[in-house]
Amino acid sequence: METPFSEKQIVYEDNHIIVVNKFPSQIVQGDKTGDPCLAEMIKNYLREKYDKQGNVFCGVVHRLDRPVSGLVIFAKTSKALSRLNEMVKRHEVKKTYWAVVKNSPPSPEGCLEGYLLRNEKQNKSYVVREGINGAKQAILHYRTLAKSDGGYYLLEVDLKTGRHHQIRAQLANMGCPIKGDLKYGFSRSNADASISLHARSLDFIHPVRKEPLHFDGSVPQGSIFEVFSC
Repeated sequence: METPFSEKQIVYEDNHIIVVNKFPSQIVQGDKTGDPCLAEMIKNYLREKYDKQGNVFCGVVHRLDRPVSGLVIFAKTSKALSRLNEMVKRHEVKKTYWAVVKNSPPSPEGCLEGYLLRNEKQNKSYVVREGINGAKQAILHYRTLAKSDGGYYLLEVDLKTGRHHQIRAQLANMGCPIKGDLKYGFSRSNADASISLHARSLDFIHPVRKEPLHFDGSVPQGSIFEVFSC
């Protein structure tokens, strides 16, 4: 069930970019489901707020999987989109995630380095050995922030590469599938069909004004993230 866009989701907006805190059920860009997507919802918001006539520009800079919550950047101009796309390619947009897992990581923090192979038909990525045709290098750093009374662990994840389902696949391969993520081995789904993965913060240089920006995205209300004190 899709969730309509709310102006309260806007974390930051200026003439060039808009940063939104995505709800788990929302999709960033249109897909085969035909469900309303954030890009179109934001176009409608901009059209109404600024009384714009005709086409409204809203460029997708990066995506989050539908069951994932957190921060997403959209560009309001083609110039901003072009520059942000280049920054993403050069890994100049730092993305930090929070993930809730049931199993204790093998060490409190560490670096996961490996290779991922995407299966388009299954919409799933697998950890494979180096040299497999089509496999791409995947690197992330994680550290344990807290443990809940219910035995869940809150991990902070810094992505060094941006591969398909990277966090989900690499944490599962470590023995720590994300809560609610049936696709990657968790035992049961979350009630709202989300997975407990949240794009917590973004750090990047403004594509036009060239000033450093930092944003934090609040966790979904009523989610397991709220049981942790940090």
